[in-house]
Amino acid sequence: MKIRILIIGMLLGFCLIAETFAQSRKYISQFNHFQSYYNPGLTGYEGSALRGFVRNQWSGVEGAPKTYFLSLELDFGELGGLEDPALMGKNAASLNMLHDTYGAFRETELMGAYASRIRITDRHNLRLGAGFNYLTVRLDGNALTAEQLQDATIGQYIGSFASMQIIDFNLGLALTHENYYLSYGMHNVNGGRLSSGDVFMDGKPVSMMVQAGYRHQFGENITAIGNFFYRKQSGFADNTEFNLKALMLETFWVGAGHRFNYANSLHIGYLRGNVRLGYVYEFPTTSSRQFLGNTHEFMVVLKVLGDKEYKKIW
Repeated sequence: MKIRILIIGMLLGFCLIAETFAQSRKYISQFNHFQSYYNPGLTGYEGSALRGFVRNQWSGVEGAPKTYFLSLELDFGELGGLEDPALMGKNAASLNMLHDTYGAFRETELMGAYASRIRITDRHNLRLGAGFNYLTVRLDGNALTAEQLQDATIGQYIGSFASMQIIDFNLGLALTHENYYLSYGMHNVNGGRLSSGDVFMDGKPVSMMVQAGYRHQFGENITAIGNFFYRKQSGFADNTEFNLKALMLETFWVGAGHRFNYANSLHIGYLRGNVRLGYVYEFPTTSSRQFLGNTHEFMVVLKVLGDKEYKKIW
């Protein structure tokens, strides 16, 4: 039993080191429900909404990543009481908070975004967005692994605490239609060069992300929906994933997803009125090195203002 615990601890430490210590990558299996987090240009794409999720990665392993997210998106057209905000509205704003714990590190990220859209045809919008990103990272020197203690930069904080803050900005561009979208976004455009506090990480690498989605309705009761996500970030392997699902009776959905060289996932969800609920069970692929356990992800979206009934989802 002790040998097993030791092996698990070593594997967890290796995975955290592989992600360059304090620079972890945030995975969201239900990325299609949180488009504006990755791309400020998609803020308000589905109208005003309150969104949140909880992700428990490698469940049962001490020190494994846990992520909590909460956001509020406001479409100014809905806020102003326009008769058809999707057609007449032009601007939207959002505030996002993501809290992530993994090993000795605690990250809290605050993101604000503003988006403006231009109607280029009667069914297409070009969306532009920009936002700020404030990140605070806390290091607990009492929770460092043996491998981390050998690193000269973070090993100096053994038995103590350290805190670092980074300010940066994000950009996004998107082409949207009621049945499909294509977008490109960037996080940490300045590379995390503007920082304060203790220095135990070298800035924050720029992230470039592509998102796309398409849906098609078969009759009155079934809609097929597909979503794609690609991310390129210095210091990490490219992240490519997709998910497919079937929305039935406009009430519930079932689906599956795949993150290349990493994990597969099963999706279920419920849709009623202004409430959307989702659950994902994620399990590693046989080729993945990060095989420490399975992942559970719970999601809730509450539509506010305007037409408070979801008619179409991604």
